[in-house]
Amino acid sequence: AGVVRRARVVLWSADGLSGAEIARRLTLSPEAVSRIRHRFRTGGVAGLAEQPKSGRKDNKVPPDVVERVLQLAMSPPPTGRSRWTTRLLAKAVDLTSGCISKLLRKHKLKPHLVRTYKVSNDPNFAAKVEDVVGLYLAPPVNAIVLSVDEKTSIQALERTQLPLPLRTGRAMRHTHDYKRHGVLDLYAALEVATGQVTHELRDQHTARDFLSFMKKVRRRYGDRELHVILDNSSTHGTPEVLAWLRAHPTVHFHYTPTSASWLNQVEGFFGILGKQSLSATNFPSKRALRDHIAAYMKAWNRNPTPFQWTKPADAIIKSRKRMLDRTSRAVH
Repeated sequence: AGVVRRARVVLWSADGLSGAEIARRLTLSPEAVSRIRHRFRTGGVAGLAEQPKSGRKDNKVPPDVVERVLQLAMSPPPTGRSRWTTRLLAKAVDLTSGCISKLLRKHKLKPHLVRTYKVSNDPNFAAKVEDVVGLYLAPPVNAIVLSVDEKTSIQALERTQLPLPLRTGRAMRHTHDYKRHGVLDLYAALEVATGQVTHELRDQHTARDFLSFMKKVRRRYGDRELHVILDNSSTHGTPEVLAWLRAHPTVHFHYTPTSASWLNQVEGFFGILGKQSLSATNFPSKRALRDHIAAYMKAWNRNPTPFQWTKPADAIIKSRKRMLDRTSRAVH
């Protein structure tokens, strides 16, 4: 295919087509077209043959071609493609896929990988980070710091066939088909100092459900001063909730910045719960799911593991600023 493409470059050049038009027709870069023409001028038909691929080093690739590869890899892919591949890059600059791979590895470019990110646009980001991180690193004396949130829509799924158990050389398997038996919402309050978790399972997650859970939490700790870390869910700041908060001056709410749920330690606990308790499971009813989660909570609280926060607030604030600068440059 490479020889045919190079031959077309020569034939269309003889017909008077411009390098830009040939590049467009063959989805090559103008530089690749120029190189093919040069190979034909200096080597004739033999110059269009495939060049040896084995043992070719990226340091033999001309610097301008290397620069072209790097620019392409960091630019938007061709129309209709989601990302650059080594084959697409190789075709665009008339190099082998192996050579492209070596160049990408050398320059630490991975166009096949895509990660997600989300940057908080909260105007009070810095103040909120300092507040929450301050509770983690220097909690108030004689007070309880709690990380609170809800894990919503935990599904009670019953597999249509029994799972195949783990065997030597074979992973446990279960069917893709299942019956739905409803969902549960889990409220959890992680005590930052000890790792103890107070929880409640509800059929929904309204402001009334949240307030009911907070009343349960306060009953557990009595009149102790409570500093509660929360996200910005609408159910956490309704008039009814705020009225209860004013009536209980020993309870203080501290909100994380918007789009920064990772700052709430209980999210880490939810991740552990999902992996250790809720994945690859089978629940014939909501009651079975409820009992399953309750058993996990009981076992967790027998030997709780607190999370150790280490990153200072100023480092988080600087990291966000760098990300905002990067996204701003990407837009412009």
